[in-house]
Amino acid sequence: MLLKISHTSTYRYDTKVPYALQRLKLTPQSNSTQMVHDWTVTCTGAQREVTYRDGYDNMVELIRQERNSVEISITAEGTVTTANTNGVIGHDKTGTPLWVYGRQTGLTTPGETIRKLADSVAGISPRLSQLHELMTKIVAQMAYEGGQTDVETTGEAALAAGRGVCQDLTHVFVSAARLLDIPARYVSGYLMMLDGPDQAASHAWAEAYVEGLGWVGFDAANDICPDDKYVRVAVGLDYRDAAPISGIRRGSGGETLEVAVKVEQ
Repeated sequence: MLLKISHTSTYRYDTKVPYALQRLKLTPQSNSTQMVHDWTVTCTGAQREVTYRDGYDNMVELIRQERNSVEISITAEGTVTTANTNGVIGHDKTGTPLWVYGRQTGLTTPGETIRKLADSVAGISPRLSQLHELMTKIVAQMAYEGGQTDVETTGEAALAAGRGVCQDLTHVFVSAARLLDIPARYVSGYLMMLDGPDQAASHAWAEAYVEGLGWVGFDAANDICPDDKYVRVAVGLDYRDAAPISGIRRGSGGETLEVAVKVEQ
């Protein structure tokens, strides 16, 4: 499937900002499930400082906001051909050892609720069936509901509350998978929705490592393995590692963010 994607984030500030640095992870790469034909990231009100690959092999750009500006706009857009592999990504060649993806973080540290979830599927085999059952149980225990969590909400807190968005369901999945001694990682990217091209945000799902298959995707927000409607952009241990945009700024005053995402065939 040939997908056309446009993702614009516009930051507006109440007062002039003397200094701000943003880290962008907005560039997808070609792999066994997708072929990137063209992709550009443009910035208004900021200058590109450096481009590099991080420890997870994500493409990263650092941009510096123009001094004393009150607005910055970042647009990522391009076209990608995708294939349906039933969620199987395979073995990657990043050189990152699997044990790295067994480490919990502040956002994925399990508590009693996630431990109980992991215990409920502990006896299931093979691994692939176990992971599918884990995803199904998360869907049964959590309602997809926006406005109830934020970027600092832990997977444990979201599962205990029984609600959250794709970020939260993904944190729960990777936390429980790691408890089961399965390497798991957080994935950020895009999903073409069937109800129209316009969206309020990008998407997130998980990948787990299965012997013989390699990395396999699991989207607990939709209870499916990613197909040709998905485009992978960045991976990491949690949201903070794979966030499309993150950064720091100096100065007082409030900040508003407007995001517009369009994914269409």
